[in-house]
Amino acid sequence: MLNIALFGPPGAGKGTQSALIMQKYNLSYIATGDILRQEIAGGSKLGLEAQKIISEGGLVSDEIIVQILEERIKANHTSEGFLFDGFPRTYIQAYILDGLLSKMHTSLTSLISLEVERPEAMKRLLERAKTSGRMDDNEAVILNRLNEYDQKTLPVLNFYKDLGMHAPVNGQGTVDEVFGRIEGQIEMALAKSQMNIVLFGYPGAGRATQARKLAEEFGLTYLATGEMLTAELKSQGELSKIIEPHIKEGTLVPDELIVRLIEKNIKEHPHSKGYIFKGFPRTLVQAYILDGLLRKQGTKISCIINMEVPILELVKRLDERGKTVHRMPYDVSTQTIVKRLEMHEKKTLPVLDYYQKTVNVYHVNGEGTVEEVYQRVLQPARETYRTVR
Repeated sequence: MLNIALFGPPGAGKGTQSALIMQKYNLSYIATGDILRQEIAGGSKLGLEAQKIISEGGLVSDEIIVQILEERIKANHTSEGFLFDGFPRTYIQAYILDGLLSKMHTSLTSLISLEVERPEAMKRLLERAKTSGRMDDNEAVILNRLNEYDQKTLPVLNFYKDLGMHAPVNGQGTVDEVFGRIEGQIEMALAKSQMNIVLFGYPGAGRATQARKLAEEFGLTYLATGEMLTAELKSQGELSKIIEPHIKEGTLVPDELIVRLIEKNIKEHPHSKGYIFKGFPRTLVQAYILDGLLRKQGTKISCIINMEVPILELVKRLDERGKTVHRMPYDVSTQTIVKRLEMHEKKTLPVLDYYQKTVNVYHVNGEGTVEEVYQRVLQPARETYRTVR
């Protein structure tokens, strides 16, 4: 989901550029001033509260603003993103916006500020005053409005600068020239928006097949700890001596080793559009580790897709796989298969509970043909792609 906050002093041309941004990226427009006027005109409960405060000469509280915004965001939950004009205006409102978007499992993509030199802004506003019909559009009032913008906006800009999300844009030039600069900033921000999926499920659920198909579909980097470990075993290096006993017994390989392998693979794909993880995280500790690894890259988990297959079917699949060249070391007997499944249930299911609180977790029926299962897996992946992009 593309979420942009558009800033700029009076006369910067935000109205013109907002229309172009919405048309190009199909965003829903959120302007606190417009929404407040609509709520008041419609006589809603929140609108009446706001009207009473305004009539008494007060400022509408953040508590009312946040409720109105939340209703408007919820009403446009199928949108491809939002363009915020006039919000956040304060440091506190920046935190409020973060909380509102977090509820939708998304976040602000970028704050774009149109920068116009003071003489140019004065010139534009005085020109506009000739046709606006507003008696208060004089030089003294305009100067006061520009000064007020600078004073109130600086803390918000610094807030997003610290997060690396502030994108200043030269607002002088033709409409098309300015929009071209805005478009460039948005495309750069989108390029940083990775889609990271964890494909979950018991051994034998068919995760590898589906993960590879999803990776190809969305241009993601496929990271499978099992395959990384197998490659290390075949290399007969020093790490293989540590790995081999765990693989044979069906127990989990130490986190320190797994993390080194994943870190290595992430570093090898610095410009990836995102990652699809299969076989990691398998424990609650590993979930925390993965969050930290991705945070270092300036990204995070986008969603979890859990492939569900009945236990008896899993045992049957793993037993059959044990008779092929694709067998895993723990496929050699029913005893080791059951041990591996029990290990998964004990160690891995708490990871699902952990992610339920922070990201969307999708449960998908893993029975059927490869294509039937893929269509079920593809649906939540597409939904996640829409929210990320």
